[in-house]
Amino acid sequence: MKIILMGPPGAGKGTQADFLKTELSIPHISTGDMFRKAVTEGTPLGLEAKRYMDSGQLVPDSVTIGIVKERLSEADCENGFLLDGFPRTIPQADALGQTLKELGMALDAVINVTVRREILIGRLTGRRVCKSCGATYHMLFNPSKAGEKCGSCGGDLYQRKDDSLETVGNRLDVYDKQTAPLIEYYKGKGLLIEIDGEQSVAEVTQFIMEALKRGRA
Repeated sequence: MKIILMGPPGAGKGTQADFLKTELSIPHISTGDMFRKAVTEGTPLGLEAKRYMDSGQLVPDSVTIGIVKERLSEADCENGFLLDGFPRTIPQADALGQTLKELGMALDAVINVTVRREILIGRLTGRRVCKSCGATYHMLFNPSKAGEKCGSCGGDLYQRKDDSLETVGNRLDVYDKQTAPLIEYYKGKGLLIEIDGEQSVAEVTQFIMEALKRGRA
């Protein structure tokens, strides 16, 4: 199956991607993976992308699409793929559609894992890390038995800057701004499958697999 996986930070998308790639025997392809692979292999597009990344600039869509096409042309994608983190904009979605057409492929589904903002904030801001040994806890899902101290070494726990309320809020704002148009775009094409990500991991997985078997939400 040829699938796009969407979902905000904290929705549990990574966990579902790990399951789906195994269950469906398809590669999980993230934007970062594609860029790293192209750069490591030294492809012309990979080297061009590296120039932009090294200078702190955004990689242009034309280069990104080229790298996507290179990756989807590889043998392990013949039976399908799970695209994660791409497309992020309507122009990228249009370009992806054209690329797939050129490759003789077509999307089977776009899975959108939905979670309310307040739940996402609780998930994303709850992480705590030990200053001494680096052990990781979560205030909701995996709290330290020693309260505000590390259960392993007794060190102080702290919240990383990336997990602060302000940073998390900004990440969610950016995601909402980027993906809201894409949700309507793929809904209009009859490809969108919306999954309630507030259920247990097993339930989310079950609903995704059932929806894929039906071919629609």
